[in-house]
Amino acid sequence: MVLTELKPGSKGIITDLSSIDQSIQRRLLDLGVLEGREVCYKCGLPFGGPCMLEVSGQCIGIRKKEAMRIQVECL
Repeated sequence: MVLTELKPGSKGIITDLSSIDQSIQRRLLDLGVLEGREVCYKCGLPFGGPCMLEVSGQCIGIRKKEAMRIQVECL
């Protein structure tokens, strides 16, 4: 399943980041978004706005199109 399919407040384990552009993938790695890491989907803002995630104790916002390419396994 993709990250945006999680319900707000749900947690999952990141399983695949390979479908994201290399430069964006590098930036996500800098922010702690790694395969095998637990992620909490906080919310998606309306009208296709950014998605809020909590990874490694920090909240980050990423574009919805990138969030839709992150594969997760629901916990």
